[in-house]
Amino acid sequence: MSRQDGAAAGAPGEDAQAIRARLEELAARLAYHDQRYHADDAPEIDDAAYDALRAEYRALAQRHPALVADDGPESRVGATAAEGFRKVTHGIPMLSLDNCFATADVADWLDGIRNFLIELRDPTVPLELCCEPKIDGLSCALRYEDGVLVRAATRGNGSEGEDVTANALTLDEIPRRLAGSGWPELLEVRGEVYMSDADFLALNEQQAATAGKRFANPRNAAAGSLRQLDPAVTRSRPLRFFAYALGEVSRPFAHTQQGIRASLAAWGFRLNEPARHCTIHGQELAALVDYHDELERRRADLGFSIDGLVLKVDRLDLQARLGFVSRSPRWATAWKFPPEQAHTHVEDIVCQVGRTGRITPVAHLRPVAVGGVLVSRATLHNADEVARKDIRVGDLVVVQRAGDVIPQVVSVVPAARPADSRPWSFPQHCPACGAGLRREEGDADTFCPGGLTCPAQVQERLSHFVARHALDIDGLGERNIALFIAKGLIHGPADIFALESRDGTGIGPDGQRLPPLAEWEGWGAQSAARLFEAIRRARHPGFERFLVALGIRQVGEATARLLGRHFISIGALFACLDRLLAGDDEARAALLAIDGIGESLVSDLADFYREAHNRDTLAALLEAADGRAPWLEVADFIVPVAASVVAGKTVVFTGTLSRLSRSEAKAQAESLGAKVAGSVSARTDFLVAGPGAGSKAAKAAELGVTVLDEDQWLRLIATAAASGPAPAAAPD
Repeated sequence: MSRQDGAAAGAPGEDAQAIRARLEELAARLAYHDQRYHADDAPEIDDAAYDALRAEYRALAQRHPALVADDGPESRVGATAAEGFRKVTHGIPMLSLDNCFATADVADWLDGIRNFLIELRDPTVPLELCCEPKIDGLSCALRYEDGVLVRAATRGNGSEGEDVTANALTLDEIPRRLAGSGWPELLEVRGEVYMSDADFLALNEQQAATAGKRFANPRNAAAGSLRQLDPAVTRSRPLRFFAYALGEVSRPFAHTQQGIRASLAAWGFRLNEPARHCTIHGQELAALVDYHDELERRRADLGFSIDGLVLKVDRLDLQARLGFVSRSPRWATAWKFPPEQAHTHVEDIVCQVGRTGRITPVAHLRPVAVGGVLVSRATLHNADEVARKDIRVGDLVVVQRAGDVIPQVVSVVPAARPADSRPWSFPQHCPACGAGLRREEGDADTFCPGGLTCPAQVQERLSHFVARHALDIDGLGERNIALFIAKGLIHGPADIFALESRDGTGIGPDGQRLPPLAEWEGWGAQSAARLFEAIRRARHPGFERFLVALGIRQVGEATARLLGRHFISIGALFACLDRLLAGDDEARAALLAIDGIGESLVSDLADFYREAHNRDTLAALLEAADGRAPWLEVADFIVPVAASVVAGKTVVFTGTLSRLSRSEAKAQAESLGAKVAGSVSARTDFLVAGPGAGSKAAKAAELGVTVLDEDQWLRLIATAAASGPAPAAAPD
């Protein structure tokens, strides 16, 4: 589809290129925050800010469906399973819930159910709901065979999770063998691993006393404790489990959600209480509102953290008919609580620098208790937010813990403002490295482009540099990066590649010579050798991995893949940026001509390359390559999009392929710039059909889609590849 076609999918005059770029930016930000919340157990933004990002993405996606990627946020749940755990494929996906924030949202959800089920359109027909507290923990699926626990898995990305069986067996509230009788031969029980409020406070006190990691909230503590590679660590943590749903079962044993709860209790599971059965007549929501208000009043006394309630259609047959939409069930929703609030004074406003260089103003507050937590700092988000609320040092402010995670300032109390108050000014330079701050027109955030050379960013940036999706240096995670920085051995990425050659010769912060790594506490000859071998392997990354590793704003795996299709090497890309910074309009046009690359991304690439510190880092990485310049090598060369006759085309594979696996065929098509879809539609350009093609071939014939057999497809892409490796933009 052309850009003009894309623009036609939305309102007249809207710029499809800008919309596509914004969708990609939002998708990247949502993926990053999903990873921080679900996989890293370290959220950086509150629930409200995350929900706002998703709402913006959803609104744009609905108005411009032709510009939406197949693997966008609406098709994704949670985050990928972490390294170190065996992967588990869920027979029935573990999806997330849509959110309601007000009574009107709940009414809309109920209207959707009544409109979907024809027999409920009559408002006199009651709708039965099962209502439960929404536990703030880590979702877990327990598989029982003949009454014995055989596997426990986290939700992961909804389709694939982590095998945490050994850890789950250390929890007293997870039955190893089901009690009673009548359970199916196969029973998958789903619920939440959580930590009580008292146990959470005690754990953080213990962590502080032993200089361990302090957790932001009970949810993070529970998730981090269950997802330990050493079950002994999990055993030492006070984890609990609530059961509330089913996955796979070999035979039905209940007709309602209430019946499921009764059976689970009889078989030895603890349930999330207080639950309630509510009957809804028409639009009368008094019963639901009463339950919501009761839970909100009692939440501080429950002994565990909840952030709302869950509403479920009680009858299982209606649940099955309602099914799912996108990443959520139609038959259930979460009704979130508003955040708790308190008053306190702003003692200072200080800017912090995040991993990607985002500058966040933070209010230092006179400590105040909010929702049972002592709050002394609150995020002010960005310069516009400070100006809009006119927050100043000395102000009396209303503070809340949004999503019960990250405190934020809601508003100022103007009547209490000091007479000598002055407006606060946002700094012009990075408080950590002094680089000039950047803020793009129309962007709410301000960034430091210092990147890998900014002291405030270096630890997080280096952790990103060596991460699995970047250079993938096994054994050099956040903890060891911090250790090597503290020992003075690593200041930037090039230092990583000198660790082996400098082993045993470094000078520590105390001025004493450091012993070889194999002699350090917690290390040994084998672990040191494994690390050095992983570093040697990382000297030869592909184009995409290296570009992702640099941590350039907005450049994730998808964007790196786009650039990799158009530039023969990293050198070619940065030669293009050299010309762009020199004012060459052709270089800018070459970047903007790439479908999916917009002005915002070009600006971020230029900002990164404009900083002398970043160019010095690139030069140091080349020097670390021992003169062989592997950073400029093209690993797994990808034919430039402009040279491929299938670039921009939508391809569907069906039937049995004899010369290629389905995975290889898909990867090959994508490397040539094609988009691979799972079903045939009017937007499909090619259907590659092997024996047993079935209904997809019939649909293609009906729509006039070009149908190729496997040999024809291979001849077509051979023609595409034969055009040679000339870059589509920016020569060397």
